[in-house]
Amino acid sequence: MGVKRKTTVLRKGEIIDVEEYHDGNYGSPGKRREKKVKATNEQMQKVNAYHKMRRARQRLLEYFDPGDLFATWTYEPRERPKDMKGALRDFKRAIGKVRKEYKKRGKPLFWIRNIERGTKGAWHIHLVVKEIGESGDIVRKAWPHGGTYLTQIRKNEKIYDEDFTKLASYLTKDARTTQTKKDGSLSLPRIREASYGTSRNMPLPLPKEERLVRWKKEPESKKGYYLLNVREGINPVTGYQYRRYTMIRLRREEHAGKRIHRGRQPRTEKETADRRLRAGKYGQGRDKDQRRVL
Repeated sequence: MGVKRKTTVLRKGEIIDVEEYHDGNYGSPGKRREKKVKATNEQMQKVNAYHKMRRARQRLLEYFDPGDLFATWTYEPRERPKDMKGALRDFKRAIGKVRKEYKKRGKPLFWIRNIERGTKGAWHIHLVVKEIGESGDIVRKAWPHGGTYLTQIRKNEKIYDEDFTKLASYLTKDARTTQTKKDGSLSLPRIREASYGTSRNMPLPLPKEERLVRWKKEPESKKGYYLLNVREGINPVTGYQYRRYTMIRLRREEHAGKRIHRGRQPRTEKETADRRLRAGKYGQGRDKDQRRVL
């Protein structure tokens, strides 16, 4: 069976994002190649949702930090738009005001947003922007239709984890998104419609693809890097396992107190190993209960 690896280098080599998966083009050893089975609409929706989340997460890793701003714009009932077209128009006007203020300060504006209409008719917009020191005031003044709620990404446990998986998933919710309840059952969708978008000035580097000889039981970190999170799941189309993990460069400057991407000092290799032993095989990074797909 073919095994492939996609490696995306972010932040000029400070972060390496890796995906490993069985390509599904070959049968098991000693067996003939299996015929391809057409994926169902439900399976393709899951695949597309995963790819949207993956691209959002990589943009967050490339362009944002845990100290950047997470905002939510809400509507007063009398200000609610009639449809998504109206909500998009409101967002365009507001983000234009924000961009103008950033430009005055000589700063580029990077943003990711999701416009959501709830099942009961309420509208709101989730927005992530780079923090430039006055971002909170700028974002608040730009929105005339209701409330503005602001926080640093790292201060909201609901949306923050070290590789931005939670935030990317939160920003790419749509009308088909469900959550797993404590009893294991799935909740009903809480969104009637949604529109995800990003600023155009955030291109992603192309991944490097390579074929592996075999599927390794455990991922290995590159020399000079430490493993941040390892997440595994099953592709519902191929039925085969996949793995995703992120590596962060160890910095010699840590002792000088210089800031790094994650907003904290990096762990040594020994500290990383000890942390993995305490938390379990891969700590909180492994998503055994949430089977994501390629």
